[in-house]
Amino acid sequence: MVYLSDRELEQVESAENAFQSPVPTRPMSNGEFNPMPQTADQKKVERRIKELADIYGAKLGMNRRQFLQSSCGMAAAFLAMNDVFGPVFNVSEAEAADPELTLARADSLSNQFIFDDQTHFVHDDFEQEGILGLGVYAAENWNPALDKSQLSLYYYKFENYVRQIFFNSDTKVALLSGAPFDDPAWWLLPNDAIMEAVRMVNHTADSRRMLGHFVVTPGQDGWMDEVDRAIAEVHPDAWKSYTIGDPLSAATKYPWFLDDEKLTYAWYEKAMKSGIRNIACHKGLMPADYEQSWAGVWEYQTPRDIAKAAKDWPDLNFIIYHGCLRPFMEDPANMLATFEKTGDIEWSSELARIPQEHGVTNVYAELGTTFAQSATASPRFAAALLGTFIKGMGADHVVWGSDSLWYGSPQWQIEALRRLEIPEDIQKKHGFAPLGGADSFVKNAIFGGNSARLFNLDLRADYSPMHEDKFAEIQHEYKLAGGIRSKPSGYIAKQTA
Repeated sequence: MVYLSDRELEQVESAENAFQSPVPTRPMSNGEFNPMPQTADQKKVERRIKELADIYGAKLGMNRRQFLQSSCGMAAAFLAMNDVFGPVFNVSEAEAADPELTLARADSLSNQFIFDDQTHFVHDDFEQEGILGLGVYAAENWNPALDKSQLSLYYYKFENYVRQIFFNSDTKVALLSGAPFDDPAWWLLPNDAIMEAVRMVNHTADSRRMLGHFVVTPGQDGWMDEVDRAIAEVHPDAWKSYTIGDPLSAATKYPWFLDDEKLTYAWYEKAMKSGIRNIACHKGLMPADYEQSWAGVWEYQTPRDIAKAAKDWPDLNFIIYHGCLRPFMEDPANMLATFEKTGDIEWSSELARIPQEHGVTNVYAELGTTFAQSATASPRFAAALLGTFIKGMGADHVVWGSDSLWYGSPQWQIEALRRLEIPEDIQKKHGFAPLGGADSFVKNAIFGGNSARLFNLDLRADYSPMHEDKFAEIQHEYKLAGGIRSKPSGYIAKQTA
């Protein structure tokens, strides 16, 4: 479904015309909104990737397309970003020139424990094609590896979910999530379907590859009855909540606050007694004009209600999705400029200060979407965001999430974090510690160690068998067969001279 007007359609062209880079080099749209034009830095990155592909591809006997589909092509893309943004990613020219070196690196990291704290697919009867806008935007702005021919609603359904999460990436465990909408037709997955998928995947893999959320809807009719049913019958691994009510509608009818004692504290009491003590809460991701376009409800997306709830319920874990980053679908260069001037990141810095200012240890920042929208468009900002969370909350209170499948396979995000380092000038100015190598203590904690602790996963008992489970066997055969690469889909802004 395309929501662009005829005038807006005149300003775009097919995303299939976008340069097919291993990492995103321009914004894309699914037809729900006009994509941002490619930034000057993104143009520089794209040009440099092409140059490196021609240089190193020729030496390996590959054309540009073949080279960019290889592991060397991925390394070349990070080299190009370093050329434009400065030394942000740990990568060497040797990796772009030597396939054996890049494959050896990939093999050495293939068993890294990665727990994706935020993943999605939609149920078989889901018909709301407007959701494709997320993927189109990602393809145009962040991940041009997405394929228009695949970016139908099928792309966001179960079969492709398993393929992209478990076979096209190094993810070991995925937490399947959902979202509430005022219109029931927009629910991505019913709560029972989430847990049914969890049981199906774990039975097939013969190991604990997936966990599941139960979405709660405070204020809606019968919501506490659903909490009781979840505890008695469904047995989810955690709760998922949206204080904004409906995340896609400014006319949402059911916004609420985490610290509303009359509304939510009875739920927290039941969560405590049931032992289901992880509460994921969607926060942030508001448009630039949020005070006007979301008037009367935007405050429910801010961190204002987190500290009191966390202090009143110290044995519950409040995992704040998207790290409460305010901007969404905006040029992250603007966020970086503000940070470099003030040291502040809108709403996220406020979240990061909560543990120290309020003496709580049960608040966590999750990286879904925030990392995706900045890792390749403005890696210095991605580094600043991570530095802010780690300094304020501790490396043991930041958890990995990709928000896939909205943005394709999570592997490009995984590789970006593995290679990312906080630039020395940012470290010195803001007192940030370095992130370290691909499998450093900090990155291993963020990728999976912290979530393993939150969900009581015994990495020896639960994780070690995954090296030999059915999914590991399928993934090995899948990679030998070449896997499936995605291509861009949707719309991009028309090229200008």
